[in-house]
Amino acid sequence: MNTMLQTAQDTVRAAAERLGYDDNLVQAMLEAEAEHIFEVEAGGKKYPAYRVQHNSKLGPYKGGVRFHPNVSLDEVRALATLMTIKTAAVDLPLGGGKGGIAVDVRNLSKPEIEELARSYARHLAPHIGSGKDIPAPDVNTNAEIMDWMVDELEKQTGAPDQGSFTGKSLGNGGSEGREAATGRGGVIVLGEYLKAQGLAGKPLTLAMQGFGNVGYYFAKVLAERYPNMRLIALANSKHTWLKPDGIAVDGSTSGTPRPEELSNLQGLSTLPRDAIIGVKADILVLAALENAVNGINMHEVQADVIVELANGPVTTDAEQYLLGKKVAILPDVVANAGGVIVSCLEWQQNLKGERWQEAQVNEKLEKILVKAATAMITYAHDHKRTLKQAAVELALQRLHQKITPHTL
Repeated sequence: MNTMLQTAQDTVRAAAERLGYDDNLVQAMLEAEAEHIFEVEAGGKKYPAYRVQHNSKLGPYKGGVRFHPNVSLDEVRALATLMTIKTAAVDLPLGGGKGGIAVDVRNLSKPEIEELARSYARHLAPHIGSGKDIPAPDVNTNAEIMDWMVDELEKQTGAPDQGSFTGKSLGNGGSEGREAATGRGGVIVLGEYLKAQGLAGKPLTLAMQGFGNVGYYFAKVLAERYPNMRLIALANSKHTWLKPDGIAVDGSTSGTPRPEELSNLQGLSTLPRDAIIGVKADILVLAALENAVNGINMHEVQADVIVELANGPVTTDAEQYLLGKKVAILPDVVANAGGVIVSCLEWQQNLKGERWQEAQVNEKLEKILVKAATAMITYAHDHKRTLKQAAVELALQRLHQKITPHTL
């Protein structure tokens, strides 16, 4: 069993034990309802492919599809388990699933990637759809790939089903607000935490690791909503930039700018990329990769609050150490749930045949996340739990209500 799967299952098991659930119930929460293991073909070559449908007690399975050479059954199992927890933690009418193909897309032409995507959708056609399982983009997949998959599914079933995939292009039923959703959601959750601590409105400093889509929109929305907060450090996969008087997020007009394109970082000397972890700031935002704060560098952290915008950016041992130092960690299952929430809103628009304005999507996203964040913070306070423990316990309680002895 890989470490990620072990960690995901341990998290569920520990929360279930704190809630006093018996072994049968814990097992029912851990076991996937279905696993699809098959091969897809592109350019005359075959590649291992997977779709794990973990839990549908709250609604259809939901979860991304990644194209990456390291995709394995255990990794997909872990991510499907975490998706079940995430959708339940923010109280969406969806379950958890995940999929992937073990392939290096850099070695494929665009027609071969399309062939791969269509082959994947074709194989899963009997098992997916807007009422069963709704995949979305993930690592190395995007709106165009989702459009191909919807088209292939509709060809196989002979019926229109626009809500069968989310993260589609705007012209094919995608939602306004999707691109900024994860970053925007992180700002909403952080704002609720600061409000609960009586810190909203205070002049706080932030350091951020990762400046892709998620990090960029987090910084942009933060600047709009909290002008008193200062982003003083920024890191990408190459460098860390430190600017104590604050980094303005301007740059290119289309797409996500690189830090080098930000006008007030040009010509500024850089630090090594990992220096970001040890920057002295009130808040450390982790928007890059998993295991970014680990047993080796955890002693360097100087922030009082960590926002997990990436999936699993703080390892278990680092988490224990930081909690002992009274560092608050806003867990990924709520802090980065903006993406799956807007995916859910896209699905709802497709089912109703509606198209909502970006302001309406953002308003609905805010309402769902404020409610989820407030519930997590209140539960943590009332039950003497960490924020992550609170989020997972609330998720399991929602699942427990749907798992009766008949479904064990």
